[in-house]
Amino acid sequence: MLLIPAIDLKDRQCVRLRQGRMEDDTRFSDDPVAMANRWVDAGARRLHLVDLNGAFAGEPVNRTIITDICSAHPQLPIQLGGGIRNEQTIEAYLNLGIQYCILGTRAVQEPAFVARACRAFPGQIIVGLDAKAGQVAINGWAETTPYTVHELAQQFTDMGVSAIIYTDIGRDGMLQGVNAAATAALAQAIKTPVIASGGITNLGDIQELCAPDNQIMGAITGRAIYEGTLDFTAGQRLADQCDLTP
Repeated sequence: MLLIPAIDLKDRQCVRLRQGRMEDDTRFSDDPVAMANRWVDAGARRLHLVDLNGAFAGEPVNRTIITDICSAHPQLPIQLGGGIRNEQTIEAYLNLGIQYCILGTRAVQEPAFVARACRAFPGQIIVGLDAKAGQVAINGWAETTPYTVHELAQQFTDMGVSAIIYTDIGRDGMLQGVNAAATAALAQAIKTPVIASGGITNLGDIQELCAPDNQIMGAITGRAIYEGTLDFTAGQRLADQCDLTP
């Protein structure tokens, strides 16, 4: 299982939010490029970037910082979400060196957009599904839709997305433990790789996520590695060892 450090960008700084609330942020660095370097030096094999300002504006805002991170690590797979609402933005980010673009709100509101994106950029589209009690939420998690995670995930799987990121909103940024059971159930139900997000706190969560039957491809970690409840290098080492367990 791949452990993926999160770098959330707000006002050109590296922050973490609690349950997606922009007003409830903790600032960890004013140098996101240095933070990216830190996680790469610790053994990260992929980075997860989020343009938080872009997510709320509906268009890219922190493009300069994103460009700098891509330039610093041209060979590293980077996935990016936040403010990606059209094909032109996807193409521009891929040209910068982003390998995967993450679609969220517009993907749920207009699934045909995902289908077009998958055809235009095969293998480079990820959909993020954020859930409250199993129901998908959009617009900065402020609005709950009538759709379940499983029904939308299957729909996007049929379109050919590269992966599904499943976030349990209630646990995101709260250091309350990951919802491994719900994530594993999704991973077992669809053919598309599933990436866990939200609530990872310590090595016990890594152990739980990478149990052989879970079929979870990766896990995004944020507040835990910033506040020190999870050592990133130790976490990735454990995930690699779990992959070798019969």
